[in-house]
Amino acid sequence: MSILELKNVTKQFGGLTAVGNVDFVVEKDSIFGLIGPNGAGKTTIFNLITGIYKVTEGEILFEGKEINSLEPYQVAEMGITRTFQNIRLFKKLTTYENILTACHYNARYTILDSLVRSKRFRVEEKGLLDQAGELMDIMGLGDRKDVVAGNLPYGLQRRLEIARALALKPKLLLLDEPAAGMNPDETIRLMELIKEIRSRFNLTVLVIEHHMDLIMGICEKIVVLNFGRKLAEGTAQDVQANPKVIEAYLGEEEVVVC
Repeated sequence: MSILELKNVTKQFGGLTAVGNVDFVVEKDSIFGLIGPNGAGKTTIFNLITGIYKVTEGEILFEGKEINSLEPYQVAEMGITRTFQNIRLFKKLTTYENILTACHYNARYTILDSLVRSKRFRVEEKGLLDQAGELMDIMGLGDRKDVVAGNLPYGLQRRLEIARALALKPKLLLLDEPAAGMNPDETIRLMELIKEIRSRFNLTVLVIEHHMDLIMGICEKIVVLNFGRKLAEGTAQDVQANPKVIEAYLGEEEVVVC
């Protein structure tokens, strides 16, 4: 059963075609990879899915519903959240406050409830505090509760951004280069964390990444982009053996004439 489908999606900026006639289907509960050289159009596709950019042609379906015309907040309300290639945390807030801010998206009490501190407010607020604490523990941030986000090591900032996205209780989580800046050991731990997130939260993960070990190690299916167009699609083994993919990443083999 599919959760996300792109049908001949095109995005043009003036005379430049950033994404051209791309189509793929992401199955529910899967970990799906989107790879390609720099400038291939990967992040543009994330921006199209989340409503930051509007599709020039084609259609994007989430759970069978067209989302082309939705604003980013409406896409988030449907159950799609993301992280960014360049980390976007509240740098002056603590780790806990960053996550709690996102948890409050799920609050259902009114302004009046909060002013009079009604029973409804107290019960929901305790639940949100507990949720923030649980996410910190899951992401390995429990001992950094009061550390200002901007002072966290880079790898932990990445984890915090994922935790904040999870606080919105998504059905589909988009990760834009989550291993960027991480060393090999951190990348291995991130691979295991992504698998755990998928299982624990019963969600689907769509990931962009340049670390091929991560992509090949966790993704059931992979789409390769090049110059804004789909170059290949298949399992990790299929993609690794595809001559077009090898050429896109490594260039054509030169023939030397003696």
